[in-house]
Amino acid sequence: MENKPHILLIDGMALLFRSFFATSAMGHFFPNNEGVPTNGVQGFARHTLTATSIFNPTHMAVCWDMGAHTFRNDLFDGYKANRPAPAPELVPQFDMTRELSELIGWKNYGIPGMEADDLIGSLVSEWEGKADMTIVTGDKDLLQLLRPGVKIAFMKKGYNIYDIYSEERFVEEYEITPERFVEVKAFTGDASDGYPGVKGIGPKTALKLVKEYGTVESVLESLNELTPGMRKKIETDMEMLHLSKQLAQIHCEIEFNDPLEQLSLPDYSVVREQLEEKGYSMIVRQLNSLFPEYIA
Repeated sequence: MENKPHILLIDGMALLFRSFFATSAMGHFFPNNEGVPTNGVQGFARHTLTATSIFNPTHMAVCWDMGAHTFRNDLFDGYKANRPAPAPELVPQFDMTRELSELIGWKNYGIPGMEADDLIGSLVSEWEGKADMTIVTGDKDLLQLLRPGVKIAFMKKGYNIYDIYSEERFVEEYEITPERFVEVKAFTGDASDGYPGVKGIGPKTALKLVKEYGTVESVLESLNELTPGMRKKIETDMEMLHLSKQLAQIHCEIEFNDPLEQLSLPDYSVVREQLEEKGYSMIVRQLNSLFPEYIA
């Protein structure tokens, strides 16, 4: 039986932000010859290169948020409104990082109005059953995408420590199926994304409700079975409950229809000289260390 392709899906912005804050906290910005900070750019590339060496994919893609405004902001004004403006040293690195990713030869996806989560979810949907997939991210929302052949590698420490979830591990820990995770988020909301869910319902209570009833809709059909206090909380925040579920749901309907060859890994030897010319010395060192076969 022929082995399936293994696609590595990278949450580009998650790696960029993590890389930026890991070094900026110590005042390290690694400016290039023009004085523009590159700490996030180089950290992103080094992290991605390390991930390819660890997970050994046959194919890969990097997914990006394209600007702050998405369709979720149209649903709810407060969506991610609590997040501070990016640091001035980070601002020029958004475009630089995507340009670098394209220069290296990684397949990149970004659609205005959609989040990287939705692109990753759509790629998972598109390649389900045809390829195994590993998602590298820091976003727990992506747990709802777990299914046979799909794993999520959450960044933990440095460039090479990951907390890896399979569908089996998720079911063992949460005692619900991954697609039910969005129902839990509907009740709890997400403080980092700025939507509240139902006030007074935390993760334990939300999980208990989902275990017992399955979905938000089933809970609402069974309100008379709940305690008066619980019923009142849900009835008070009914509108936000429905809205929170919409906001938490990853959309998996984007059709890319790209042949698998477009997601092939690049020949890193082709870009080494260009990386050196642009002053990305740390990336070149990482490349030489992880993939010595590409050294001329």
